[in-house]
Amino acid sequence: MPSAFQFQCHFVLIFLAASKGETRYIEVRDASEDEPFLLLSEDLKRELSEGQIYRRSLRCIDMLSIEGQFTFTAEQPQLHCATFFIGEPEELITIDYDFVNIDCQGGDFLKVFDGWILKGEKFPSSLDHPLPTSQRYVDFCESGNIQRSIRSSQNVAMIFFRIHQPGNGFTVTVKKNTNLFPCNVISQTPSGRFTMVIPHQHRNCSFSIIYPVVIKISDLILGHLNGFFLKKPTAGCAGVGDFVELLGGTGLDPSKMFPLADLCHSFHGSAQMKIGCDNTVLRMVSSGKHINRVTFEYHQLDLKETENRKENSIEEFCFPSI
Repeated sequence: MPSAFQFQCHFVLIFLAASKGETRYIEVRDASEDEPFLLLSEDLKRELSEGQIYRRSLRCIDMLSIEGQFTFTAEQPQLHCATFFIGEPEELITIDYDFVNIDCQGGDFLKVFDGWILKGEKFPSSLDHPLPTSQRYVDFCESGNIQRSIRSSQNVAMIFFRIHQPGNGFTVTVKKNTNLFPCNVISQTPSGRFTMVIPHQHRNCSFSIIYPVVIKISDLILGHLNGFFLKKPTAGCAGVGDFVELLGGTGLDPSKMFPLADLCHSFHGSAQMKIGCDNTVLRMVSSGKHINRVTFEYHQLDLKETENRKENSIEEFCFPSI
């Protein structure tokens, strides 16, 4: 049975699969009320190709992977709402407040979070984000007109809001900007190829794939000699300033996931691993002394193989096989 985390994440990402045409069939109860689950219409594709601004209403729980102007108007008290934003790995997200009509004194709020939160777990984790957690929230009721434009630090962001009075709401414009050195990323798809580069920066970067996957690292440059270490009885890369680690788990926060393998030294070739966890993360730790680079590709594990291994235990399958 899928975990609650997997269900929530796949519920969010299914919006993306539908909008990109990557699902052949999605069952909905009422197509007129479940527009985000449908494929992009020909009219919308034509509008976007002509450079027109895409506009639509927001739901209480929503997902956006496209630029445009979006409006939420409460038809009844809405107390627990959130909109998730996601871009391509090399994109940052800018959220502009165009219009806000909420009652801050009456308990309403509208907050932007730099990253994603699911069930209390954050991405990027506190260890990987350049700002402390308290500074990753921008509360409209506290900042007002002072900060009406917020840019994310990675390809994901979200807003939380609570509105008591019917008729109140807000309008935001979402734009995307190029990120020359993508660091923390959530993948929109269960397969792909990516090169992560950290150019003389003391920072940690995580690439999160919310699926059980086969991951193959084809190139790793850390400025060291060759080496590959499974994190079983050994100390792995402890004490090494620059390394890559593979993590697996059932939540969103990389700092709370199982460390599965360490790659402490540069190599050219191929290192392939199968990781059957709900979430797989490749994380690079950089001291800032080198230009570190890792190239990898990934694809979702075969369903039959996943089911066969889960007959033993999910925990066992979360550990890698080479």
